[in-house]
Amino acid sequence: MTIPAEPTRPAISGETGDGAAPPERAELIAQAHQRSASYGLRPYESPDFCPVLQSELKTRIERSQSLFTYALPVMETLYDQIVNTQSMVILTDADGLILHSLGDDDFLARADKVALRAGADWSEESRGTNAIGTALAENRATLVHGADHFLQANQFLTCSCMTILDAYGKTVGALDVTGDQRGFHKHTMALVRMSAQMIENQLFGNAFRDMVCIHFHSRAEFLGTLVEGIVSFTPGGRFLSSNRSGHFQLGLTNKALQAHTFSSLFGMPLSLFFDAVRGAPAGIVQLQMPSGVKVSARMEWKANPASMPATAMSTSTPEAVAAPRRLCAASARPEGLADLDTGDAQVRTVIGKLRKVIGKDIPVMVLGETGTGKELMARAIHADSPRHAGPFIAVNCASIPENLIESELFGYEEGAFTGARKKGGIGKMLLANGGTLFLDEIGDMPLHLQGRLLRALQERAVQPLGSSKVIQVDVLVVCATNRNLREMVASGQFREDLYYRLNGLVVRLPALRERSDLDVVAGKLLRQDQGHAGGEPPRISDAVMEMFRRYHWPGNMRQLGNLLRTARLMAEGEAEITEDHLPDDFLDDLRERQEQAVTPVAQAVPASAALSVGQAAAQPTRLSEVEALAIVAAVNAHHGNISAAAKALGISRNTVYRKMEEARGLSQPPG
Repeated sequence: MTIPAEPTRPAISGETGDGAAPPERAELIAQAHQRSASYGLRPYESPDFCPVLQSELKTRIERSQSLFTYALPVMETLYDQIVNTQSMVILTDADGLILHSLGDDDFLARADKVALRAGADWSEESRGTNAIGTALAENRATLVHGADHFLQANQFLTCSCMTILDAYGKTVGALDVTGDQRGFHKHTMALVRMSAQMIENQLFGNAFRDMVCIHFHSRAEFLGTLVEGIVSFTPGGRFLSSNRSGHFQLGLTNKALQAHTFSSLFGMPLSLFFDAVRGAPAGIVQLQMPSGVKVSARMEWKANPASMPATAMSTSTPEAVAAPRRLCAASARPEGLADLDTGDAQVRTVIGKLRKVIGKDIPVMVLGETGTGKELMARAIHADSPRHAGPFIAVNCASIPENLIESELFGYEEGAFTGARKKGGIGKMLLANGGTLFLDEIGDMPLHLQGRLLRALQERAVQPLGSSKVIQVDVLVVCATNRNLREMVASGQFREDLYYRLNGLVVRLPALRERSDLDVVAGKLLRQDQGHAGGEPPRISDAVMEMFRRYHWPGNMRQLGNLLRTARLMAEGEAEITEDHLPDDFLDDLRERQEQAVTPVAQAVPASAALSVGQAAAQPTRLSEVEALAIVAAVNAHHGNISAAAKALGISRNTVYRKMEEARGLSQPPG
């Protein structure tokens, strides 16, 4: 299997977007055009507008059920990062047939004119040179921009595509972002590659959930990220497979690795590694690869090594004597509650409440808007609990198709439904046994499954689909939602008995615009993201931080993280992030919000003679003065409630306080 080289910097004008130089890109497009012509296509002909029948589309989706299931939530996250950019996200199977798409409504209407919709075939044989078909033909990340498309009808598009590999390195599909060619962004390909790798890692974990999986990287802080290597072995140590990053770090192809065992790769028996994991902090140990490079590693296996008997290996054996040179505990650990305390009083209060119930098996419900960090909080609860050595299993109830939630949560036996894999599947609830089960977006769980979940929680047992067996489980349940469950209970959309079973302690995470630690949070997110690339991140300029304080952050922490990731890429090689490095959609949204907030109230400023800060000495003439007085007027309109005024204006409370001080300065007579 060929592993594409990782990009080391954002693409510049004329590049493919995946690091390829212009001559290489030109050659790739030329070869694709030659293939297109050989298929009998002509540049000016109309493309085929006949999608497959719905029955055939359904069959194709069932054939790619694992890909479809794991790709949907990743596609939604990717779309959140490109929303309102005249673009769409597309998933295809290995033949280039579109299985699913998400996009801006106005662009979807234009895309439909060239049959960019579910059921359409976008292989090179059907559409000529295009990112989907060419990526699948070349088995590599591919950008096809504007006139690069073979068919003239498609030349209004710009498309960035990455193939998706299954757990054994076979191409099973492709992930693509397509948009108007006038809105081309250099960083789109990087987002597509990361998203495709996320899907691949989930497919890998699902395929080898019963096997020993070693997660490793030369830097401990990269464990748990997209760039970590993953290698799977049988419990006896025989090599099974590796993900893309694993191949890259080991420097060996999948075929070459087939001849290896855990012992031949890392220089020790797997049993000795089990012993080391049992005694290491957070289960993180150090291994040495064949190249001599040392890596931090952790293990995932259903049979928890902490519960395994110690190996009978004598400490006088050659393997044991060599162990200290090859294996030692690493210091990396998952973030706990203390790591989330970055200075905001509201968050600190939430953390204080959680510390009082940790270890007492009281269910926790975390409320908050989308993107406020509810899963991070759940992971921190797990990390600080007595269950920290057990698994943390997350289930997003909103992203799994309704007909699959039951099987994902409770598991299933072979033949339980069409498309069920051989030997069945282990449910998330059973995988979380001895650890923590995080049910995200619990308000989106179908009503008919809520009763089954309640029974499983009360009886501490699950019964897989198609099975007569009842399996005991011991899990701590943490739930999260951005919906009002009380209203849902009142309207009959959520079971009252389940609601009271889940809300042992209810905490609410503040929206990002309500937090007082925005600068600390931004710096932390930037450092975490820079960790993937290494080196020191650029600083955020004072002017940009001021913009951040004025912005309303509808996507909260997730939006800020995505924005900083893009800004860091744009500012590569520079000392600080400036306005020039920020995405255009963020800047446009900020300006529109400011205009909406200032204009209506500014028109009423002359009538606001009784402002609580006093009457200004003169009519304001600068925009900043108008803005300050307008904000004070908004505070008055909300009867002095700073939080309500800030929310209505789409700015932070700190900005409201600062502008009120400016308004007080305007009210003082000169001299």
